[in-house]
Parts: sequence; structure tokens; C-alpha cells
Amino acid sequence: MRKDSLNTLRRRALKAGALLLAAGLALPASAADLLDTVKARGSLRIALEGTYPPFNFKDQKTGQLSGYDVEVARVLAAKMGLKPEFISTEWSAILAGLSTGKYDVIISQVGITPKREETFDFSEPYTYSSPQLVQRSNDRTNYASLAELKGKKVGVGQGTVFEQQIKTVPGVDVKSYPATPETLQDLAFGRIDAALNDSLMVPFLLKNSRLPIRAGTRVGVVSKMGIPFQKGNPRFKAALNKAIAEATADGSLKAISMKWFGTDASRPAQ
Repeated sequence: MRKDSLNTLRRRALKAGALLLAAGLALPASAADLLDTVKARGSLRIALEGTYPPFNFKDQKTGQLSGYDVEVARVLAAKMGLKPEFISTEWSAILAGLSTGKYDVIISQVGITPKREETFDFSEPYTYSSPQLVQRSNDRTNYASLAELKGKKVGVGQGTVFEQQIKTVPGVDVKSYPATPETLQDLAFGRIDAALNDSLMVPFLLKNSRLPIRAGTRVGVVSKMGIPFQKGNPRFKAALNKAIAEATADGSLKAISMKWFGTDASRPAQ
């Protein structure tokens, strides 16, 4: 082989190596994990409704966000070495906002469903709850299952896991509402026959409502609530799940749940 041919081959090899090195150096930038972003910022941007007591709402006395989700968020952010930064968002737009990067996570009782998992990654569950009926005080009917609501008008929150569950039951006339107070008012006035809500929320609703309503039976499938975030962030997911595991092990999640609900909703019912 001629000398000039060897020199040409060497130059080509060096050029190829430089290109590979450049590609390798560029890789971390294109594959940045959300964990790097939040650590550099020093805060975790957390979306919640802010109008969903007792989970997340503004305290009328202090004007500050309060509730179960708020306290859980503060504990988890602290365990990740981050400052919580809360962003109140209407439920109807909350998942869309996560898709466009308006915030890092949602901690607002987001049910883990196969459809949502197609778009987002989720943490391990931090809350377990079941659907529960709310009925008028003078309606003493006890429904053993969702199927027994056939032919009835049932009110649910728009975009909730309860709406998804009841819509799979044939023969039920489902009425979706943007907010719980509207659902309960229509129930009290006889416009619907029952409302379907979170079993953790029902005691709060009855305690704070002057409407002629009562708690019905628990029906349907137990829901797992998790923390959604954009896909492609494995190190962030691991760090978030580690924080949840630590908060479970040291009793933090149980203590918060007992404070707000009088029961440990951080674990599946035994």
C-alpha cells in the first residue's frame, strides 16, 4: 500500500473518531433528565387544583394552600432536596399543562389509568381510595354495585376516574360536572339520583354541606392515585419513588392521611 494511501486512511479514521466523540459529548444534553432540571433550579413545580378540599384548597383564614396533597407534596419535595413551588390549575386543563411543560408534576389525586399511562409516566401510588355514592337523605336505597344503578341518573366529576368507571356500566345516565358543589346541588334538587365521588372526600362533603344528602355504599374499583410527569425521565422517576418509599417507611404519609381522613389511605386496604 502506498504511503499517501496510509495517510488518507489515518485522516479518515481521525475524522470518524472526532465525529463519534462529538456525538458522545452531545448525548447528555439531548437526553437530559428532569432530575437534572429540578436540581439545578432547586425547586419542584407542582400543579394542583387548589379548589378541591380536603385534598388541596386555599385556607380562608390564611389564604395559603392547604390539604392532604399539599402536605404530601411538601414532604416529598423535602426528601428530594427541593423547594415546592405550587401552581393552581383548573382540573380540565391540568394534564394538558403537564404535556406542555408548564410544571414538572401534578399532585392532585390523579388516578393511574392505562390511558393516562400512554401519555405520562407515573410514580408509585401514594393514595388508595374507592368510589362512594352520595344520595338524598330521604332515599334509603342501598346499591350493592354500579350495575344496580341501571336506569338512574348519576353525577360525577368531569374527567375523573369515577366518570370513566361509571361510563362503562350499560344503562346508566351519566351526568358530568366541572365541580362537586354543582353535582351535590343537582342531587339535592332531584335532577340526578345519586353522585359518585371519592370515599376519602365524602365525609368532608357531608360535614360541610347543609344539603339533605347522605353517604351511600362504596362501589366500583379501588383507585390508585399517583404523581404524573413527562415520559423519558428515569432518574427523576427513581428519585421520586425513593422519596415516596421513605415517606411511607418513616410514617409521614400515614400521619398526613390520619390527620385529614382518620384512616391510612397511603396503603391498600387490608
